[in-house]
Amino acid sequence: MSEQRYYATGKRKTAVARVWLKAGSGDINVNKHTFVDYFGGAIDPRNAMKPFHLTDTVEKFDVYATLKGGGKSAQADALRHGIAKALLEVDIENRLTLKKAGLLTRDSRVKERKKYGKKGARASFQFSKR
Repeated sequence: MSEQRYYATGKRKTAVARVWLKAGSGDINVNKHTFVDYFGGAIDPRNAMKPFHLTDTVEKFDVYATLKGGGKSAQADALRHGIAKALLEVDIENRLTLKKAGLLTRDSRVKERKKYGKKGARASFQFSKR
């Protein structure tokens, strides 16, 4: 009999995290690397572990995730979003706790595109009368 696995997708900007949870000791594997090896010292692991702390499931699940797109910070936020959504698959009772902490809401802010005839998304070139 195979072990129960829980899947969810987390997103932030253009980063997408596909997250699988299974019963374990709290290991986080990201793109076949450990969390610290993948993100280096730039990203705090406690940020990604926040859903586990809120639901008292620290060191009860192993996380296996594949991350694509975006930068490291957006990928870490997408991972946190994916873990929170996967914990809902584990137990729907976690919903209220995670919702109050704002972990189930996808942060949909994305960089605005540059417009033609302008310097950036909104910034124009300096106007000259003569």
